[in-house]
Amino acid sequence: MLPASIPIPLPEGLAVPLPKFVRVRQTFDGSEVTDVAGAVAAEFAKFSHIDLRDKRVAVTVGSRGIRSQKPVVVAVVEGLKAAGAKPFIVPAMGSHGGGTAEGQQKIVEEYGMGGDELGVPLLSSMEVVELARVADDLAVYCDKNAYEADYIVPLNRVKPHTSFRGKNESGLAKMIAIGLGKHTGAVEMHRRGMERFGELLPIVTEAFIEKTNVLFGVAIIENGYEKLKHVEFVAPENIVVRDQELLEIAKASIPRIHLSEMDVLIVDQIGKDISGAGMDPNVTGRNNCRMNDFDGPEIRQIVVSDLTDNTKGNGTGVGVANVTTQRLVGKMNWSKSYVNVVTAGVPQGAGLPLVANNDEEALYIAMRGCPMISAENGRIVRIENTLDLSEIWVSTGLIEQVNANPDMEVISEPFEVTFDADGAMAAFH
Repeated sequence: MLPASIPIPLPEGLAVPLPKFVRVRQTFDGSEVTDVAGAVAAEFAKFSHIDLRDKRVAVTVGSRGIRSQKPVVVAVVEGLKAAGAKPFIVPAMGSHGGGTAEGQQKIVEEYGMGGDELGVPLLSSMEVVELARVADDLAVYCDKNAYEADYIVPLNRVKPHTSFRGKNESGLAKMIAIGLGKHTGAVEMHRRGMERFGELLPIVTEAFIEKTNVLFGVAIIENGYEKLKHVEFVAPENIVVRDQELLEIAKASIPRIHLSEMDVLIVDQIGKDISGAGMDPNVTGRNNCRMNDFDGPEIRQIVVSDLTDNTKGNGTGVGVANVTTQRLVGKMNWSKSYVNVVTAGVPQGAGLPLVANNDEEALYIAMRGCPMISAENGRIVRIENTLDLSEIWVSTGLIEQVNANPDMEVISEPFEVTFDADGAMAAFH
């Protein structure tokens, strides 16, 4: 049992001098689709030759907190209704939601896409149908409700994955192979090791499409501000290749920290609603699988302070940090976290780093882990999470690098970081 407080009685005390900070604005690609309904209607026109009258159509909703997902799902559902179809929602999220039908239904409802909100049924089940056997005797599965529909519409955001590299990463292929495979399919894939996902995803996807009636895939790409940049309907025979092409577009659109090196990165919150890995390794350069082929800044120490409310105690990702806090540990739902990382085959993702009593002590500990650091030369960055990066805190030791970057702008005078009586750092904004 972890003690509620862990004193560190150093003879000289734990505290070290802290640098001053400035607020910095970062700019990213901001191209945006403002008329979602119009964009979706234009894509529907490509498939207007298909008679959908009275056809039952399963539309997938995943477990990620994709900010542009709901308006796209709403527009797709309305378009299907207008074509005379009978759409319904299927949670397609592998083992997430605790690996239960109730847990997955709850996630969809909390995202505002339950049956009542959309005016269509929400059918949540963990029952699957085996479709085929492919490489290495890998079973391909499909959610039973989706399989029994006349058509399936896999819908997902395309972006670089947080745990592996391949031609297909997060996107339509992964939604088909793992999301619609439910817990059974997710376990089958993860047993082969995440390092094989790049090889297996296109194979499983092709087998799935051959054995089911996929109407089209709906691909979403977001810009650097989490707004809809692109939406596209993809014919089933083109899903694997087009998913690969869209991934290259998405790679150029994700937000990043425009700095190459730092001593300490402070992450206020991690969570599954932020990233499948809790915090996005495409931002930090660190991933739960400990693979080395992720671009990111060189960071000596990462401090993770808290969990988001919407992660519901899932602390996946804390294991890649160097220091965390008692506040975060106290919020962890250990069963939910362990189901996630064990299914994924990355138990280290929920391992505990050094646990500090509060934010203040965590920062002291992290700075002590950086040789020859001082208040004057310390290179420290604070972010809210790995999604919201348009404004960050940067210590004054990094101002010269900020001023040299056209995508960064200092927007405040230097200020001292403060903590409340419980050692919690002052609010980000």
